[in-house]
Amino acid sequence: MAPERGIGGSRPRIGLVLGAGGVLGGAWMTGALPAVQDRLAGPVNDVDLIVGTSAGSVLAAALRCGVGVHEMIAHQRGEAIGVLRDSAVPELADGPLPPRPQLRVGSPPLMLAALLTPHRVHPWVGASAWLPRGRGQHVAVRAMVQALHAHAHQHTAPHGPVPDWVDRRTWITAVDYHSGRRVIFGREGAPPARLDDAVVASCSIPGWYQPAVIGGRRYVDGGVRSATSLGVLARADVDEIYVLAPMASTVTDRPRKAHERLERRLRRLITAALLREADTLRRLGIQVTVLTPGPEDLAVMGANLMDPRRRTAVLETSLRTSAAALTYRGDGQPQVA
Repeated sequence: MAPERGIGGSRPRIGLVLGAGGVLGGAWMTGALPAVQDRLAGPVNDVDLIVGTSAGSVLAAALRCGVGVHEMIAHQRGEAIGVLRDSAVPELADGPLPPRPQLRVGSPPLMLAALLTPHRVHPWVGASAWLPRGRGQHVAVRAMVQALHAHAHQHTAPHGPVPDWVDRRTWITAVDYHSGRRVIFGREGAPPARLDDAVVASCSIPGWYQPAVIGGRRYVDGGVRSATSLGVLARADVDEIYVLAPMASTVTDRPRKAHERLERRLRRLITAALLREADTLRRLGIQVTVLTPGPEDLAVMGANLMDPRRRTAVLETSLRTSAAALTYRGDGQPQVA
């Protein structure tokens, strides 16, 4: 169920898709948000639908809890202002490498399903079942989302429980680690979940973090199934969609290092899938604007998107390149950053 149109139905319904991309993907998307905001008639926080995957789910939660774009930029720079200061949000300070994983596979049921019915299990989802079970815990992410959600509702529920976050306007993607199915928390018919649980589930990279347990089932990073889940908006009743996809690149570079060349190959696969989904939506009459990192962004990001040491440089580069990309291309076609 989506919110009603404006008076007379004349206002276009806007969707915002915030994709997976780790720590540096979050920094890049934060730098790109001002460029998107400049294209909108109202605050980006108030768009009709936000779909967040992995790092994008953290940004989606922050936006819906009233965090302004300028506050998010300051937070990426290591400053705490506005809502992020008032809510005493902790620093997200995980290191660039995962903790040593447990010596057991991630999901035996999903492994079996991938072997017996491979046509029903997405290849990347099936492969994730074979990864060792991660030990990482999203303590800081959970605390941040809890603090922001409580702050957003401090006036509506000063003496009682914080209201449910599900308003059908915010969708958080994850993967059921037993069945391999994609789950979109917040969408009608999805399993019930608290906002912090949904975000932690969406960010639980297999092999790095422990799967999130919601309602007795285990969930992992939504990016395992799709870096953006753009295709799920085909029936979302939106007229225009802005997509920030830090793991894709419509224009890439030619790095010399072997590990960076391997990363670019993965980007090409993700980009091809993303553009197919965008083309499908355009054929339905939906205007889709895709923004991805370009060569200058990629040079700053490197191959490890979980390396927090590059966060500020990625942010500052994106603030410049993303604005230039959306200024240069205004036809709704895939944007070049």
